[in-house]
Amino acid sequence: MRVGVAGVGFMGAMHAAAWVETGAKLVGFTAETTEEAEPIAKHYQVKVFPSLAAMLKEVDVVDICTPTHLHAEMTIKAAEAGKHVICEKPLARTLEDGQRMIAACRKAGVKLYVAHVVRFFPEYALARAVVQQGKIGKLGTIRLNRGSFRPKKPVGNWFLDESKSGGILLDLMIHDFDYARWLAGEVESVYAKKITAQNGSMLPVDYGLVILKHRSGVLTHVAGAWAYPPPTFRTGFEISGDGGMIDFDSSSTAPIETLLQKISADAPDVGLPSSPLDESPYTTEIKEFYAALCGECVPRVSAEDGLAALQISLAAIESARTGQPVSIQPLAEVQS
Repeated sequence: MRVGVAGVGFMGAMHAAAWVETGAKLVGFTAETTEEAEPIAKHYQVKVFPSLAAMLKEVDVVDICTPTHLHAEMTIKAAEAGKHVICEKPLARTLEDGQRMIAACRKAGVKLYVAHVVRFFPEYALARAVVQQGKIGKLGTIRLNRGSFRPKKPVGNWFLDESKSGGILLDLMIHDFDYARWLAGEVESVYAKKITAQNGSMLPVDYGLVILKHRSGVLTHVAGAWAYPPPTFRTGFEISGDGGMIDFDSSSTAPIETLLQKISADAPDVGLPSSPLDESPYTTEIKEFYAALCGECVPRVSAEDGLAALQISLAAIESARTGQPVSIQPLAEVQS
């Protein structure tokens, strides 16, 4: 299949590197301006398309790595052109947009996969397998944490515009909301607090704490931070059952660190969890999506999973705004 990547920021570059490891053909890129796309297109010796419409004429798959608020429009246009879609998380900025995306792809008979990459990190995948096998007994509580620096861009930092990105509760913590649901099932209610909800969105750091009550009775605590100095990124979890516990801390084997708030020119625009593996989890993810497009497997994450994670994130945003818990209503099946 021929693949085109929309967006040439950090995630666009990560996905492009992953696609060249598959049997697909990377055809080219489109971005806000052709000048932005030229360096990465030159690196891979592929085309720069002046628009998504132009790229749709020459590809079979569109990989959308643009800002969150653009996902819906681009996905729907790709679907209407009969193209499969890989979409970076979050699926969309609003639940209605996410539902429109799924409906458009179903109507067109094309696939839509959402890139929730945490499911492809081996520590997280292995922990879920251990839980599924019953090795720690009945699941009781989950603690998940994810901390990085606040995303940065030289100009036009859309991450800081919560109308576009959703802020820390949608852009960062959705990773763990999705993972918690993968582990413990559907979420019944959400209670959230975050620093900038009370103190304004332009603070130099942000921190969120969210409690998920699952319909299974499991409680999940999720902590997220945009507060570390670049390029620091830390993750961890503690999964407890009545027969044992699983513990992981990405920094547990690191030496003592002194973390000072200073600008690092070497840091990427957004944080990236480190991995000692020969194959990047982003490559594992894209390989599985491509195998699914070729009919060789069912991917471990679906568009409906992306929609459910989006619903949890939006409930967390609402809870942080109001100071009250928010109930999660079961989503009706999206009709094409």
